[in-house]
Amino acid sequence: MKTSLRSAPLSPKVDAVTPRHIARSAACRDGGITTLDTFRQWFSDLRRRDLTNVVLTALDDLPGWNTDPRTGDIGHRSGKFFTVEGLEVHVPGAPVESWSQPIINQPEIGILGILIRDFGGVLHFLMQAKTEPGNRNSVQLSPTVQATRSNYTRVHGGRGTPYLDYFQNAGQHRVLADVRQSEQGSWFRHKRNRNMIVEVTEEVPLLPGFHWLTLGQIHDLFAVDDMVNMDARTVLSCLPFTGTDPVEVGDHDFRSALARSCNEDEGSLHSTRDVLNWITETRMRTALEVTSVPLNGMPRWIRTSEKISHEAGLFFDVVGVHVQACGREVGQWSQPMIKPHGTGVIAFLVTRIDGVLHALVHARVEPGYVDSVELAPTVQCAPATYDHLPGVRRPRFLGEVLAARRDQVWFDTTMSEEGGRFYHARNRYLVVEVDLRPEPPGFCWMTVRQLVELIRHSHYVNIQARSLVACLHSLLVEGTHPGDFA
Repeated sequence: MKTSLRSAPLSPKVDAVTPRHIARSAACRDGGITTLDTFRQWFSDLRRRDLTNVVLTALDDLPGWNTDPRTGDIGHRSGKFFTVEGLEVHVPGAPVESWSQPIINQPEIGILGILIRDFGGVLHFLMQAKTEPGNRNSVQLSPTVQATRSNYTRVHGGRGTPYLDYFQNAGQHRVLADVRQSEQGSWFRHKRNRNMIVEVTEEVPLLPGFHWLTLGQIHDLFAVDDMVNMDARTVLSCLPFTGTDPVEVGDHDFRSALARSCNEDEGSLHSTRDVLNWITETRMRTALEVTSVPLNGMPRWIRTSEKISHEAGLFFDVVGVHVQACGREVGQWSQPMIKPHGTGVIAFLVTRIDGVLHALVHARVEPGYVDSVELAPTVQCAPATYDHLPGVRRPRFLGEVLAARRDQVWFDTTMSEEGGRFYHARNRYLVVEVDLRPEPPGFCWMTVRQLVELIRHSHYVNIQARSLVACLHSLLVEGTHPGDFA
């Protein structure tokens, strides 16, 4: 394989001041306006006082939700929020060429936004301690604003969304990121959220349940299982983590290679334009056929009054929950949710090419994507789904990730997925270093800087890979990671 590095930025150079400020915040682990010990006490106290109660409830017993007697599709009586529908999928040439499945159809575009402000020359991020019904441990660290359109337009008749005005009127402030991004294409159909990072200069009132943290402090919290939620991870991945002044990393070989990978002045195995051409060609070659079908007409899926599940006991169930919550826009509600089977594995294989770290990305097809293919991690699967299959039908590189030696693993944290629609959905996120190897069909070595460039545009990098980009950023500065929170 040719390994000479090339540099061909897709976009104009980012304002150099912003990457330096971001780097300074990433390097600030305990020198901001608060300490991690103070945050830990505050957060643990919120968890102890959280009175949210989530009870699994039969699908037929969800107040406000109706089942269409003709199709079996499940929808809210308001016509808002989301529906659960059936999907028939055909992907000629794929390991599994056709299947049917339930999927969440939520065509609204919500807002995921983080406010940042300079305190004493260090950027701080306003984070929210938020409970979602699908979280296995109640409260997790969330963006400043995390709201669907139905929620922030108050279809539920409840309270308004705090700090929403900063994002709806973002033009009055400095916008560091503003891009529509996809969510899980295997469970959502065409679901997108507006990911925003807005810098303010004026004083911002600090409401209960919110806390200012440096980026370095947030990065330390990435090492805690089920702490930083999916929505916070995707927004943080949109930070312009490029520029000529990478984070101070010392002489550590891996972190030096990672810093060079984030720097647009360093080279890459493939130019970004070549990567874009590869993505476009892959999309053109992908003959994905997706058809809406009645939820009650899908082969091999069984519906009872309690839930919808696959006859093999694999993949996921559609279940109902009833929620009682304090501090939310409404005090109680019911809804359907997707409940996956088992903990998934999300992993990047990484390697150093001429001193620059590269990640092996996969051009992945999922039925819910707007444009059929997005860049995904090297491995993205629920291993239990493949236990009964021969090795040739198991996801490529899964065995290598699971068998990695301890000295190969640079990141390993179990993180929760969207707690508003998924019940106890968790994935083990890993970064595993390997020797350089040829790129199999459908895979490509890319730098972190190239991934960040594409994240600044819609529908290129999937949400699992965006989470891993944020995890890679957290490795730029060595910190003292806290243990599990109470």
